Amino acid sequence: MTEESKKKLRTIDAPFVALGPSGVAIRDRLKNLSVEDDKVLRLIGEHLGRLACTDLAARCADGNDHDAQRWAARKQSLTAGSSSRWAGSITKATHDQWALSRRCQLAHIQSLEAGVRTLMHRLSRPIGEEGTKRAPGGYRSKSEWFHKSRRLYILQHRLDTARADRENGVVHVVRGGRRLLGTRHNLEKAQLTEGEWRERWEAERWFLAADGESGKQYGNETIRVAPDGELSVKLPAPFAHLANAKHGRYVLTSKVQFQHRDAEWRDRVQGNRSVAYRIHYDVSRGRWYLTASWQRPVVQTIPLAAARARGMIGVDTNADHFAAYRLNRHGNPVGNPKRFSYDLSGSANYRDAQIRHAITQILHWAKRCGVAAIAIEDLDFTAVKTREKHGRKKRFRQLISGIPTGKLKARLVSMAAEVGLSIVAVDPAYTSQWGAHHWQKPLATPRRKMSRHDAAGIAIGRRALGHPIRRRTAPPPQHRSDAVGHRTVQADRGTRGREGTRPPVTERAHDARARAVTTQGTRATSASKTVRDARSAGQWVQDSLLITD
Repeated sequence: MTEESKKKLRTIDAPFVALGPSGVAIRDRLKNLSVEDDKVLRLIGEHLGRLACTDLAARCADGNDHDAQRWAARKQSLTAGSSSRWAGSITKATHDQWALSRRCQLAHIQSLEAGVRTLMHRLSRPIGEEGTKRAPGGYRSKSEWFHKSRRLYILQHRLDTARADRENGVVHVVRGGRRLLGTRHNLEKAQLTEGEWRERWEAERWFLAADGESGKQYGNETIRVAPDGELSVKLPAPFAHLANAKHGRYVLTSKVQFQHRDAEWRDRVQGNRSVAYRIHYDVSRGRWYLTASWQRPVVQTIPLAAARARGMIGVDTNADHFAAYRLNRHGNPVGNPKRFSYDLSGSANYRDAQIRHAITQILHWAKRCGVAAIAIEDLDFTAVKTREKHGRKKRFRQLISGIPTGKLKARLVSMAAEVGLSIVAVDPAYTSQWGAHHWQKPLATPRRKMSRHDAAGIAIGRRALGHPIRRRTAPPPQHRSDAVGHRTVQADRGTRGREGTRPPVTERAHDARARAVTTQGTRATSASKTVRDARSAGQWVQDSLLITD
């Protein structure tokens, strides 16, 4: 037994039913806006955007010393240039953005720590040493070892800087997005002119968002949408003279009509329950949009036993497709494997559309099958994306980085909840390896091709159903009676014919050739060599004496 085989397998976490979505967001385009409407929206967005930038700078300066009193002071300073409600929306958005940057800073520190540990391990190994599945080996040459040693010092410096910033409460935030800011230095690659980039940059820094308030008219006093679609905005104090309605409000000529969840939105608006709105401008299309969002109670998930009652569909996530297989409640594969392809090589909107289309196909197939849940791996590639671990495997790093695990789980859970299906998350440990070992070859037929991913879908479904992945759990009993218990885990004890038929006995070598060659082309029955079973050419008569002649 080798040293590798003596190592224990890691503990496999129990499957669980994922919680449903807790928020809803819908969007509609603001059509038929007049020139005056466009002018007012731009003025408000630009003015509130400057206030938001000032407030974010003040929040970052406070760092870890921020408290409720400083929050109130920031809100009071913004109220004079806008209104109390606009100031509340700005300060809350600033607080959320600072908290998000803080979480991203922690994730960056953990990534740097993982890279430093990997570099230190590989530098400590002899040059040319091969690695194992659990730990990488040494570097290939002295030149590579030297360059990696330089990189280790660079990562250690970055790690020390990030840790110092976190201890001092320093975060680095860019209103408008760091990626768009970097595009300013690569306009030719982005195929943009300086004027086009400037227009996008200013539009991203505008602020036109308002939080909802339960008990107020139509659920929002700042940006209000009536049930008939009338959209009005509370003007900040410097632009009160532009109002065309009572109480310093400006009514847009566009009528809002949501195509998705219109009944649910209308029910909230008519009940004066809070709805948050955001108005934003798409520079590339030259269109204004309105996004409405609200929170709702977390969808009650069904118990795990209820999710297993009608079987399950196991889904294996890959770089270009979902491999799915249907299993009954006993863990038996039913039918043929299914594959739902998608393409993740385009823009972010294109990739998101591809994922949504593939998930829709899975959900429709699950409804036709009559199952209550879909099993999927609880994937997390954050610890294995670094180039320090995989070294020269650039294509593999691009492969695992291209799988949108976080967005995929959120999208799948929200879309499944709308059609009445639950999502069961399982530990991804060894599903591909064990699935291929136990299920790929037995299920492959001349008319059914089984891939490693299809077998992994079976392994995922069986783990979600509470069954072992391997096909048999005990050796055959000493007799065919059921008194010793059922020997497999693929069918229930009450299922008739669960044992199946035995495979035919192979031919014996000593008489296979004689039985295969006959005059009529069929196999003849071989004569037994024992005395008891020997055939006789005599005639049987009912007499006390045998005929010996």
